[in-house]
This record gives sequence, structure tokens and C-alpha cells, in this order.
Amino acid sequence: MLNFPIADTFHDEDKISSPALLVFPDLVRCNISKAIEIAGDPCRLRPHVKTHKVPQIVRMHLDAGVDKFKCSTLSELMMIAEAGANDILLAYPLTSSVFPALLDLIQRWPAKTISVLVDNFASAKQLDCLASTDNLRLPVFVDIDNGMERTGIKPGDEAFDLYSYLEESQHLSAAGLHVYDGHIHDNDLHKREARCKKDFEGVLKLKAKLESNNSVINEMICGGTPTFPLHAKFPDRILSPGTYTLWDYGYSESFADLEFSHAAWLLTRVVSKPGKNKLCLDLGHKAVASEMNQPRVRFVEIEGYAVSCHSEEHLVIVTELADDFLVGDVLHGVPWHICPTVALHDQFYVIENDRLTTTWPIVARNRAMNLPAQTEN
Repeated sequence: MLNFPIADTFHDEDKISSPALLVFPDLVRCNISKAIEIAGDPCRLRPHVKTHKVPQIVRMHLDAGVDKFKCSTLSELMMIAEAGANDILLAYPLTSSVFPALLDLIQRWPAKTISVLVDNFASAKQLDCLASTDNLRLPVFVDIDNGMERTGIKPGDEAFDLYSYLEESQHLSAAGLHVYDGHIHDNDLHKREARCKKDFEGVLKLKAKLESNNSVINEMICGGTPTFPLHAKFPDRILSPGTYTLWDYGYSESFADLEFSHAAWLLTRVVSKPGKNKLCLDLGHKAVASEMNQPRVRFVEIEGYAVSCHSEEHLVIVTELADDFLVGDVLHGVPWHICPTVALHDQFYVIENDRLTTTWPIVARNRAMNLPAQTEN
């Protein structure tokens, strides 16, 4: 059974409207320290902010010596920059619709290194044109697909030619290779390591070919949370985990070798008792990530349960412990998938020293930046 990380004397729950997302900063700091310990040096980390989306956790990393970050959206990029970081990779395929906003951010922070990635010549040429309009020198990573088949270019001749194109451009610079292996999630560490090694063979061949051509690979960004300890064994690889900051039940169930702490919790209340052995909680699809199979959350108070109904605002569970609960009672749980769960909430409720101390707005949960309104002529 899970252990909720506060004492039984916690009396601030009546101040928290449910459903709510709690965060424990001390546990976040412990997770950051653990990641740095695995990496061996904070300079080897380029963590992804998609999990937490808040400047407070960016600043915790900065305080620990981590100054490179990765993100998926322009709002995340802006959040990282405003938090004080100086090196940010927008690690998502770009289309021309975002170019004006991207250019605005680059011009807003000329002293910061803002880089992007590409996996095809058409996008590279569009970026080249964008950079030329303002006489920029835009750092670009080549996104490599080494097995996930979601984005990226296979590590072969075409990837070599694309990297060479970046090197020859007047307005783009080849920053390195980006290799996300999110398809590798074997529970067994030895199987995970064997697959990681096998799927990286093509990347190493590409790297060797580029270096034999006198190409410079400034940074090779590798892995996500399940594989970054494996990539950490190779000093020339930069590591980009993300989920470790908050952790979730899905990863703790799947990867017993990764000993991070559950730093984000859901608080929900019983809102009805619709039948024998049934509890209705205010933890619907709008409060917990619902793309996974049930159970989508593991509770402290109820070790096992069945789901009778899960809809937008309600979660009805079946448990023999239903008679132990009254309408209004609180339950605490860890979501199976934390990243999309965070994106469903407006704020974290911050718990420190067993007290509710403040709230953190989840400022980067929106995909788009808040751009100034256009005035009519």
C-alpha cells in the first residue's frame, strides 16, 4: 500500500477544494538530487518540463546546477526562460504556424540559447528562411528515430545529409542529435538495457560517419526516464528524463530499479454512495489522466477496488470498504500517468512541513502563448 507523505495531524484539507493536485517540494528536490546522482553531474541533464510545467521546479533544478532544459510547447519554452534558464530546446516538430511566435521569443531573449529540432529537409529549409529574415543563427538538432516511429528520421544516409545541410547553412547551425527512445519500456532492467543498446547501434554508426566527415556533434541528447540511467554510462550523452520530477504509479510499478518518490498526489472526496459497496468520487476524466486502463489512480486508503463508472466528473468504485467512508471523506492517491494529469489542473497545492503553504499556478498547461491582441486598423 502507498504511504501518504504527511502526518496524521494534517488539518489543512478543509482548505483544499477537490479534486486537487498536491505537490511536496521536499520530495521534488530529492528526485532532482537522485537524477543528478545517476547522471554524475548536473551538466549532463537536460530535463523535460512537460511533466510539471511550473517555474518553481525549473528553479529547483537551477539551484541544483542544472541549466539546460527541454520542452514541447511555446508556453513551456516561455515559462522556462522566465524562470531564469539560459539553454532551452523546443523538442517538438515545428510547422510554419508557430514560426512568428518562436521568432518573437528568440528576439525577446537574445542572450539565451533557444534551439529547435528537425527530421526532414522541408522543415529545415523553412527554418533556414525564417532565420534569414532576421539574420539569425538558429541552433538545430536532428531528431533521430531509433525505433519509436513517432517523429524523427532514421539514422542513415538521409540523416547524414540533413545534418550536413545544417552545417552548410548560413543561418542554421548543427547543434547535435536528439534521440528519444520512448518505445523502450521493458520492466526487466537487463532486457531494457539490451534493447537500448541494440536500438542505439544505428545512432552510433551515424555519429561515427559524421565525425569521420569532420562534423561536430556538440550534444547528443538521449533517452527518457526509463532509459536515462542506461545512457548515463556513456559520458558523451546528455540525458533528458522528465517524469522523475513528480513520479507516478505507472513508472513505480513498471521500473522497480528507479527509486524516485511520489511527489505529486491527488486529493479527492466521496460525493455520493450510490449503492452497496460503491463510492462515487469527484475524480472524473477532467481530474486524472484517462488514456490508460484502469486503475488510473492508486489510493492510500483502499488498496484494491473495481471501477463501476468513470465519466467526466465522477469515478464510481466498488470496494468492500465502502461502509468505512462517509460522504465528504477524503481519499489520497497517485495517478498512473502524472504528465497529462498535471495538464488537467490549474494549480498545485503546495504541502510543506505537513501544512498547506501556498499554491503554484500550472502556468504552462496551455499549449499556446499569451500573445498580445491585434488592434484593428
